[in-house]
Amino acid sequence: MCCVISMISPGFHDFNGSLQLCNHANDSNPHNIYAFSPPFVRRGNDNDIPFFRRGFCRVRNYKLSVVCATTPQASIKDHFAPISRLNIDDSKNPSSIETALILIRHGESMWNEKNLFTGSVDVPLTRRGVDEAIEAGKRICNIPLDFVYTSALIRSQMTAVLALTQHRCKKTNLCFQVPIIMHDCSKQAEAWSQIYSDEAKMQSFPVIRAWQLNERMYGELQGLNKQEISERYGEEQVHEWRRSYDIPPPEGESLEMCSQRAVGYFKEHIEPRLQSGKHVMVAAHANSLRCIIMYLEKLTTCEVINLELSTGVPLLYIYKEGSFMKRGSPVGPSEAGVYALTKSLALYRQELDEMSC
Repeated sequence: MCCVISMISPGFHDFNGSLQLCNHANDSNPHNIYAFSPPFVRRGNDNDIPFFRRGFCRVRNYKLSVVCATTPQASIKDHFAPISRLNIDDSKNPSSIETALILIRHGESMWNEKNLFTGSVDVPLTRRGVDEAIEAGKRICNIPLDFVYTSALIRSQMTAVLALTQHRCKKTNLCFQVPIIMHDCSKQAEAWSQIYSDEAKMQSFPVIRAWQLNERMYGELQGLNKQEISERYGEEQVHEWRRSYDIPPPEGESLEMCSQRAVGYFKEHIEPRLQSGKHVMVAAHANSLRCIIMYLEKLTTCEVINLELSTGVPLLYIYKEGSFMKRGSPVGPSEAGVYALTKSLALYRQELDEMSC
């Protein structure tokens, strides 16, 4: 039997049955993560535990609850680690909740370095890409995070995990979390990734992979040198393949096709997290992120094809009252990053600073 500890605000409503916290949409292998989502973390005494009846739980003025699972071997998916306290004061007024969304294009890959069309080919980061990911983590280290999404490609997963090594929440009592990449493509993979320490499970949270966030598939261009292709077909034709909205390269995806899966996944799985008060980071690719930004900023098809994203540079958005507000990003990895923090984010950083003293 395993124990899941969740922080609950006063006056939390009754709940009945299991709650689905995370549903990874995968055509062949749906990934379902079942958990109770705690709205905030409270420091201090952990002794107040309410009473439970089987199948039903009532919480009134308690800060800490314990949920018992009957499965003998619970995986990391069976719980959710404590999260930030950014929206505690707004818990009774959903319209005033503001949440942070961080978008990061992966660091430089080995095929970026060689100027090859990469697309859906699974290529890792270069040394420079590793450094960019670490630098990105330093820039966002004071911004709260509850969920991390990546594509199914290793370069985005490397970027996410390397960035998270710099995140300050893991070094304080406010939120101690270790990113765990989910491996549930088969029953054996899921069984072999079981965690048998309750303490380790409570200090972990899932990194959710979704193929829908993958880079645009470049078809017959994948693996070919961009300069050589330009010389063979002409710069105008290659530019049309790379930057038009609805014209795909040979046997590949157009940006419009990429948008259907990437934005569709964002709207179905990521945006609801933001609406419920959770803070999210998405580490993905130039084209899948370009599509998501088109949705966030309501760009036209003409505007989005001119949008350029540097590798390893995090963009910050704030979600509030149904709208996304861009709060800044440096123009390149070597530029100083200045984000326009909201009052809540500034207070969160101040609390981190006080705790680290």
